[in-house]
Amino acid sequence: MAITFDADEIFEMAQQIERNGARFYRTAAQNAPHPQVKKILEELADMELDHLKTFSDLRAELTAKDSLSAYDPDDQAARYLHAIVEGRIFDAQADPAQKLTQHQTPRDILQTAIGLEKDSIVFYLAMKERLTSQTGKEKIDAIIKEEMGHVLLLKDTLDHLD
Repeated sequence: MAITFDADEIFEMAQQIERNGARFYRTAAQNAPHPQVKKILEELADMELDHLKTFSDLRAELTAKDSLSAYDPDDQAARYLHAIVEGRIFDAQADPAQKLTQHQTPRDILQTAIGLEKDSIVFYLAMKERLTSQTGKEKIDAIIKEEMGHVLLLKDTLDHLD
């Protein structure tokens, strides 16, 4: 069973993930009592905005015809994206910044951020599997690598907290 997507809808979801990530990091940075954590969260917010721009550019460049129709014999990537669209895996529209409270420790914030980054990576991997454009795949790959770097940065920061 082939599941089809409107490319514009999927790229909008990717943009929303990045907007949410930037908002999460900005809100968390405002409340972070630890200066090192605050600085890293602010830098991550800026990086998420760079990703948002990349997805916006990709969305404008790619046509619906060649955006999300790559060969997927078992429809795994398509089924995964479909589950996200329906909110069954994670809600790409939900604002994770709303989950932040004044009582969260820097450790709590960093662990939440790691989870959000991992969700983004899995979404982008599934999205990349559906792309037919080599340029689009390369740009998504670059974002995936950056998001993986974010996970490592967050983990290193977590490991070095007082």
